[in-house]
Amino acid sequence: MAEFGILSQWDYFRTVLDVAIVAYIVYKLFSFIRGTRAVPLINGLFTLVIGYLVAKQLDLYTISWLLENVFVAASVAIPIIFQPELRRALEHLGRGKLLPTPNRQRGEDLKGEELRKLIDQVVRAAEILGRTKTGALIVLERETGLVEYIDSGVALDAVVTWELLTNIFVEKTPLHDGAVIIRANRAAAAACWLPLAEASVLAHDLGTRHRAGVGVTEQSDAVTVIVSEETGTISVAQGGKLIRHLDEKTLREMLTSLLEANKPTGNRGFFNWGAAS
Repeated sequence: MAEFGILSQWDYFRTVLDVAIVAYIVYKLFSFIRGTRAVPLINGLFTLVIGYLVAKQLDLYTISWLLENVFVAASVAIPIIFQPELRRALEHLGRGKLLPTPNRQRGEDLKGEELRKLIDQVVRAAEILGRTKTGALIVLERETGLVEYIDSGVALDAVVTWELLTNIFVEKTPLHDGAVIIRANRAAAAACWLPLAEASVLAHDLGTRHRAGVGVTEQSDAVTVIVSEETGTISVAQGGKLIRHLDEKTLREMLTSLLEANKPTGNRGFFNWGAAS
């Protein structure tokens, strides 16, 4: 019947199966990268594609030529940029898992009383850790997912309390070395490794803890609370900038401003405070 343009039942089934498999794979891929640093990069690529299509429609030859060359460069850069996501996907496939979808609830999803309670717990923990000069590194996830850094630590999935945070950072305990990453109102993992600051120029008296705290904010929109082991000074990093010597009141106000769900993401609220190195 195929020569007359009539499809058999098997042909229909095969076509539906083919489309369904492709749709499932695409869905799982999007689910897998959701909540990771890949999302803003993909949004940027879509923006460039839309800009290119508009430029072609309007016969903007120079812009079209520039974007075409950008796409050529991107074809080489994309595998490097998405290397962490590709590596994790292959690891999951090697373990017999077809791109599972992790929990993606984010800190920016918190509102009202839940957000206030989270900030209260973090501020109280920072105040106690500062008073006892116990070094600490607390990362609060916002829109950009921090899955690759969470995977580098020890999974906790525990409700955030000041007791939990202060105990984690007690010196010589198993989890004290590294960062605690908070997703929504839960401590997702402890002893996490973070990238060190690259672009920021920090004071020479700042060590690895501060450079890691700033480094993760250079690569995401996360907010980091840092307590110095030497001086007990409390600092906040966001957008690659660091503000030091914060008291309890100022820390609470800054976290509220940065984490409030109805505020747009980005660095505007942070820069209103000014930055210091």
